Amino acid sequence: MADLAPAYLRASFSPRPQSTSVMLLRDFLTPERANPHTPGSSKEEILGELVHLLPLDEKSRGILIKTLKRRENLGSTGIGKGIAIPHCRSLVVKRLHLAYGRKAQGVDFRSIDDEPVVSFFLIVAPPLEVSNQYLPVLGKVAQFAKEPDVPGRLRDLSSVDALFELLEEKGL
Repeated sequence: MADLAPAYLRASFSPRPQSTSVMLLRDFLTPERANPHTPGSSKEEILGELVHLLPLDEKSRGILIKTLKRRENLGSTGIGKGIAIPHCRSLVVKRLHLAYGRKAQGVDFRSIDDEPVVSFFLIVAPPLEVSNQYLPVLGKVAQFAKEPDVPGRLRDLSSVDALFELLEEKGL
């Protein structure tokens, strides 16, 4: 039986070809957006310092910090074992951004295990993104954080180079 749908409809509903390239966290994280010596001592200060790692103007930073605080009020992004993944969507960014911060002494982030958080992975994406990378990046960070040796290794990081070496070792 012949397909009665017009060609333009068939084309618009055909599956997109899958990309053969593997998405790496290192593709989104640059040395300038990683700080293994974050000075903040509270959740609010840490969020502000993570946002300041992104290439945004002051007004956009303020909006983003408020958005992240609202997200944290819904439920902590502290996933346990000293790791938090604060994340949100915001109109102040045009593409996905990833930043990393580390506070050696840890910060009360109301994590699910009630332990202080040492490592912070910030993920921010626009509300509508054609590339649809937000959830896959969030998933990769969460999967990375759940590896048995990663929380301890992140806790012991002393340099940006060590972070990138760990990501490379894990194939991320």
